[in-house]
Amino acid sequence: MSRHVSFAVLAVLSALAAVESIAPAAAAQDQYCLQGRRWGYPGNCLFSSYAQCMATASGTADSCGMNPQYAFARQRRGANQDRY
Repeated sequence: MSRHVSFAVLAVLSALAAVESIAPAAAAQDQYCLQGRRWGYPGNCLFSSYAQCMATASGTADSCGMNPQYAFARQRRGANQDRY
Protein backbone atom coordinates (compact mmCIF):
# COMPACT_ATOMS: atom_id res chain seq x y z
CA MET A 1 0.00 0.00 0.00
CA SER A 2 2.82 2.39 0.86
CA ARG A 3 4.35 1.91 -2.56
CA HIS A 4 1.09 2.87 -4.31
CA VAL A 5 0.78 6.03 -2.22
CA SER A 6 4.36 6.99 -2.99
CA PHE A 7 3.76 6.47 -6.70
CA ALA A 8 0.58 8.58 -6.58
CA VAL A 9 2.35 11.39 -4.74
CA LEU A 10 5.22 11.29 -7.24
CA ALA A 11 2.75 11.42 -10.15
CA VAL A 12 0.93 14.42 -8.68
CA LEU A 13 4.18 16.29 -7.99
CA SER A 14 5.41 15.59 -11.51
CA ALA A 15 2.16 16.87 -13.01
CA LEU A 16 2.31 20.05 -10.91
CA ALA A 17 5.92 20.67 -11.92
CA ALA A 18 5.02 20.26 -15.59
CA VAL A 19 2.09 22.68 -15.33
CA GLU A 20 4.17 25.28 -13.49
CA SER A 21 6.94 25.12 -16.07
CA ILE A 22 4.47 25.78 -18.90
CA ALA A 23 2.06 28.26 -17.27
CA PRO A 24 4.43 31.18 -16.57
CA ALA A 25 5.72 31.26 -20.14
CA ALA A 26 2.22 31.39 -21.57
CA ALA A 27 0.57 33.65 -19.01
CA ALA A 28 3.33 36.05 -18.02
CA GLN A 29 3.24 38.24 -21.09
CA ASP A 30 3.65 41.63 -19.47
CA GLN A 31 2.76 44.31 -21.95
CA TYR A 32 5.10 47.20 -21.05
CA CYS A 33 8.83 47.56 -20.52
CA LEU A 34 10.69 50.21 -18.58
CA GLN A 35 13.36 51.41 -21.00
CA GLY A 36 16.34 53.66 -20.58
CA ARG A 37 20.09 53.79 -20.60
CA ARG A 38 20.49 51.55 -17.57
CA TRP A 39 17.85 49.03 -18.70
CA GLY A 40 18.85 48.50 -22.31
CA TYR A 41 16.44 46.98 -24.79
CA PRO A 42 13.80 45.67 -24.37
CA GLY A 43 14.24 46.77 -20.76
CA ASN A 44 12.54 45.76 -17.53
CA CYS A 45 9.38 44.08 -18.83
CA LEU A 46 7.49 43.48 -15.60
CA PHE A 47 4.55 45.84 -16.07
CA SER A 48 1.02 44.86 -17.03
CA SER A 49 -0.21 48.43 -17.49
CA TYR A 50 1.26 51.58 -18.96
CA ALA A 51 0.35 53.55 -15.82
CA GLN A 52 2.25 51.08 -13.67
CA CYS A 53 5.33 51.43 -15.85
CA MET A 54 5.13 55.22 -15.96
CA ALA A 55 4.77 55.40 -12.18
CA THR A 56 8.03 53.47 -11.86
CA ALA A 57 9.73 55.66 -14.47
CA SER A 58 8.58 58.85 -12.72
CA GLY A 59 11.46 61.08 -11.71
CA THR A 60 13.99 59.29 -13.91
CA ALA A 61 15.13 59.61 -17.50
CA ASP A 62 13.50 56.24 -18.25
CA SER A 63 10.43 55.75 -20.41
CA CYS A 64 7.97 52.96 -21.17
CA GLY A 65 7.40 51.03 -24.34
CA MET A 66 5.48 48.00 -25.52
CA ASN A 67 7.07 44.66 -24.73
CA PRO A 68 8.23 43.28 -28.10
CA GLN A 69 7.45 39.72 -27.03
CA TYR A 70 3.87 40.75 -26.32
CA ALA A 71 3.58 42.90 -29.45
CA PHE A 72 4.74 40.15 -31.79
CA ALA A 73 3.11 37.18 -30.03
CA ARG A 74 0.15 37.24 -32.41
CA GLN A 75 2.48 37.24 -35.38
CA ARG A 76 4.39 34.23 -34.00
CA ARG A 77 1.15 32.32 -33.51
CA GLY A 78 0.41 32.73 -37.20
CA ALA A 79 -2.62 35.00 -36.84
CA ASN A 80 -1.60 37.00 -39.90
CA GLN A 81 -1.27 34.02 -42.23
CA ASP A 82 -4.89 34.20 -43.30
CA ARG A 83 -4.38 37.70 -44.73
CA TYR A 84 -1.74 36.69 -47.27
